[in-house]
Parts: sequence; C-alpha cells; structure tokens
Amino acid sequence: MDIREIKWQQALPLRHQVLWPQKSPEFCKVNGDENAKHYGAYIEGVLVSVASVYIEEATTKQQNKGARLRKFATLAPHQGRGIGTALITFILNQLKQDDVAFFWCDARKTAVGFYQRFDMQVQGNEFDKSGVLYFKMQVQLNQILLCTIV
Repeated sequence: MDIREIKWQQALPLRHQVLWPQKSPEFCKVNGDENAKHYGAYIEGVLVSVASVYIEEATTKQQNKGARLRKFATLAPHQGRGIGTALITFILNQLKQDDVAFFWCDARKTAVGFYQRFDMQVQGNEFDKSGVLYFKMQVQLNQILLCTIV
C-alpha cells in the first residue's frame, strides 16, 4: 500500500462513488477543498481510499490548532482490510508532527466504532445531514500514541 498526498480533484470521484452516489458529483465538493490537505491510499497503483483534512488555525493564544476530517471514503471491495485504518493513522501522525492539538470529524453513526479505535470520543447528540445520522467525534492528539505504518 502506498499512502500520499493527492490533489482535491483526485478525491472527488471516489468520494462521489462511495459516500453520495445518489447525489451529483458537485455535491461531494467541499468549500475549502482548495486549501485542505488530501490523502489517498493506493493498492497496486489504484486509488482505493481518500480522506481530506481541513486545518483550523488557532485564533487566540488560548485556542489550539485543530484539524477536521471530511469526506473519508474507501471503495467497498477494499473496506475491512485495514486500508482506512492505515490512512487515518498516517494522517494522525502527520498532524502530530505539525503540532495540531486536536482532530475531529462528523462520523456517520455506522462508523462510530471505527473512530473509537483512534481514541476518538463522541461529542454531543446525534444529528442528521442529508438523511444520514452522524455524531461529532474528537480526540486530543497529545493524549494518544500512534504507530508506524509498515
């Protein structure tokens, strides 16, 4: 497996196919894609998983720099094989090196268990976005130990 930064345009087709196939491809574009970091996992040269991270700079000395995960998707035939776990681990390691204090996302209700593996905790009540139930989840990066991807 090869994990690397990609351009946001490379992430859109996979986002569309996995997350919102019933919507238009434009629905999968996020405001700020041009400034975010986008990562892809490749198997034998084929892009099979993508994740986008939006850095939120601290606005005061009391506030910490954070990062939001959005539009994380893995092609169905590659789910459950550790590819998404490797991709998120890679991203968390990068964020820790960049002194990002916390990492958060709006997790689909069906994916809460996946994010809990990274010590992410549910924040608040479930909510609906476009007919899908979500929870906000977050982890303080200085409180977790991360592994090296082999």
